[in-house]
Amino acid sequence: MQSAYSVAQIRAAEAAVMARVPAGSLMARAAHALAVQASSMLGFTYGAKVMLLVGGGDNGGDALYAGAEIARRGGQVRAALASPASTHPDALEDFRAAGGQTVNATELQADIAVDLIIDGLVGIGASGALRPPLLPLVAWANGCRAPVLAVDLPSGVDPDTGAVTGPAISAEVTLCFGGLKVGLLVGPGRWHSGRIQLIDIGISGELSYPVLRALDPGDVRELLPRPRPEDDKYSRGVVGVVAGSAEYPGAAQLAVGSARLGGVGAVRYAGHAANEVSRQWSDVLVTETVSGAGRVQAWAVGPGLGSTDSARQALRQVLLAGVPVLVDADGLNLLAGEVALRELMVRRTAPTVLTPHDREFTRLFGEIGADRVVAARRAAADVGAVILLKGFATIVAEPGGQCYVNPTGSPALATAGSGDVLSGLIGSLLATGLEPLQAAALGAYLHGAAGALAAERGPATAPDLLAALRAVIADAA
Repeated sequence: MQSAYSVAQIRAAEAAVMARVPAGSLMARAAHALAVQASSMLGFTYGAKVMLLVGGGDNGGDALYAGAEIARRGGQVRAALASPASTHPDALEDFRAAGGQTVNATELQADIAVDLIIDGLVGIGASGALRPPLLPLVAWANGCRAPVLAVDLPSGVDPDTGAVTGPAISAEVTLCFGGLKVGLLVGPGRWHSGRIQLIDIGISGELSYPVLRALDPGDVRELLPRPRPEDDKYSRGVVGVVAGSAEYPGAAQLAVGSARLGGVGAVRYAGHAANEVSRQWSDVLVTETVSGAGRVQAWAVGPGLGSTDSARQALRQVLLAGVPVLVDADGLNLLAGEVALRELMVRRTAPTVLTPHDREFTRLFGEIGADRVVAARRAAADVGAVILLKGFATIVAEPGGQCYVNPTGSPALATAGSGDVLSGLIGSLLATGLEPLQAAALGAYLHGAAGALAAERGPATAPDLLAALRAVIADAA
């Protein structure tokens, strides 16, 4: 499992280690790892043309020491100094002693021959837009055909939020020291980070509880529900799905289709699309009302439900049930517009999972702001529910503060019915007995992986997601 930390946590861990190791030890470890990664990306070192973009902080020092190591191996290394007066003096001296050359940052031209760029302009202490003197260097790097290796974080990306408020470096690889920074995994910063490589420089033992976690394939294999030899269809779990309407029967078909794949032994459907669901999924037990559905271990409610009186009544009945409930789409709209339904949801003692996209979140909880993690955490604490905030980097937060970011996904998921598939899947995972935070994080992971797989085969639609989801779950198991 990946863990990401705030700047304050990283700084505290570094300070604790630096108090007991020789001065410069952490920078030496980081610089060596940077030189090794640069050589790996180049495929060769002797004669390689490397350009360092060097700022005044420790990241600039890392870049210079790494450049010195590359130069000693025969590389042709130059450094564009963005702030000559504040450049790390010892690192600059070592770089020049190794044969490295410095150039005026204003003299970089588009036609300069270079095989690799190392971005050491700003460190994790920077936030907000880059200062104007750095912008020509960013423009040059992004316009150059050479790959960029970022030191700890691409310059221009906020380390705690992933916000990008102006031009920023787009890296092919980001070499992250000590612990992942939250900004590498969320917000627009995720688009700039490229492939992230984590290097342990000796501070991991000092890091406190992570701000953010992300599932990896091993976690997915461990969490996936599997039938036991002694199971029957009821002991595996039964999920109820309340979705669709006369206008939107497809939402019911999609939500039920994914619910069938989440590990439960049976799916019960309640709603106005019972005939359509029964025709497509003959194994599903159908009824038109929640009260007639029978016993379930969890409910998924909302996709395509509409805003009629019968939709309100169905949502109310589901919220009164003493089992985990996932609310999505029209269910969220009803909560936002009906004070009584929202109060009923807040008073629930059984777990609730809400899965809003940005506009739904704003209607329910107010503006998100630049920090999606903080927004999701705040909402989860306010209403006592797990919040799955959809987006390119989906955030899953629970009332106690634990938080996940989803590492999978594809722009192909921005298609009609995609959220319906996610709703049924998470509802099913809840019915198997997974904890709500885990069910939501696992559902987002599988859904994102299915979207990426479906996109490999051409334009992806929501029905394509169902086929891809079956393949992803089979591979993960």
